[in-house]
Amino acid sequence: MVTGSEPWVLVAGGFHQHGGMDKANSALAAFLVSRGHPVHLVAHEVAPCLAAHPRITVTRVGKPGGSYFIGDWLLGLRGKEVARATVAQFPRARVVVNGGNCAWHDINWAHSVHHAWPPCDDYAPLWFKLKSRIDKSIARRRERALINSRIVIANSERTRQDLITTLGVPAQKIHRIYLGSDPAMRPITAADRVGARAWLGKDAGRPLAVFVGALGFDTNKGIDTLFAAWRRLCQRPDWDVDLLVAGGGRGVESWRRRIEQAGISSRMTMLGFTDRVTDLLAASDVLVSPVRYEAYGLNVHEALCRGVPAIVSVTAGISERYPAELSRLILHDPASVDELVERLLGWRPAMSAWKESIKPLAAELRARSWHDMAREFVAVVEDSRPAIGG
Repeated sequence: MVTGSEPWVLVAGGFHQHGGMDKANSALAAFLVSRGHPVHLVAHEVAPCLAAHPRITVTRVGKPGGSYFIGDWLLGLRGKEVARATVAQFPRARVVVNGGNCAWHDINWAHSVHHAWPPCDDYAPLWFKLKSRIDKSIARRRERALINSRIVIANSERTRQDLITTLGVPAQKIHRIYLGSDPAMRPITAADRVGARAWLGKDAGRPLAVFVGALGFDTNKGIDTLFAAWRRLCQRPDWDVDLLVAGGGRGVESWRRRIEQAGISSRMTMLGFTDRVTDLLAASDVLVSPVRYEAYGLNVHEALCRGVPAIVSVTAGISERYPAELSRLILHDPASVDELVERLLGWRPAMSAWKESIKPLAAELRARSWHDMAREFVAVVEDSRPAIGG
């Protein structure tokens, strides 16, 4: 590890561009090395561009048998080993862990709060329900490590309040730092829209809604509410909007079967996993995210950045950034099919007006880059006293 500035150790599942937490952790790592800090990453997956950087050292942690449970346990052990060795050599080194992934009490970046996140698995097989409850119990027990952290970073005010009320983390320890934006999430051009519609095989004039989220056996992302609402809407002769569902997971095929059995597969299409979310948003007119729990909601954030109105639950942290004039895009009950149908019927005749209405918020979100987020993160840490062990 290069000497000079004090080193940082970052412990996280991933440092890449495939998920919200992973993007945030990548941005922090990139900012730190740009400031001259040596950085040690302890992770399952690290983007090649980061792994090749001369100031970055990587400790890769496997997932034996593809098990996330064993992989997370090993990540915590290796993270603690690296943190202990680094701080022993460099007493002013800083260590960042994510939630309950590693029992080290310096800086904890809370991307979600399991104590505020109930299981949503009504459609799941019994074995999954049992496993889910065991996993949740373990996650909540490990999450209690946040109470003893010197600094806690929350990605929204919702997350901050959950940490205080469900875990008892002292409020003075918690700093809210919103996520940043990718330059690729710029306003959609006419050429973007034409190219994206061609990729999807969709008519240029047909209104298009999208859902972006993981589709496991659980229904936290609200796919069940959306399915029921869409089936009802498609019974109306005046409903001319098609829906694309993007996301991978164990539940994709079962939801595809339900859609086919309901006779709406021509109106609600399962895309599965795609790494072309930027293009998907370019083709869309609205994003629908009826989540039951979401600490922030980067999918909604990115849709807004591209100029796409987003209907989102009040239970998502991103909703706190909506101004009063966008309140009709917020769902107060993410499980209410009636409310979602009402919101969609209210959006359709004013589709163009909603695109204009979100422009100030979109500009505000785009103005804050991932670099800005990381700079604020480091400023908070530098204002605190140096770490001394874990």
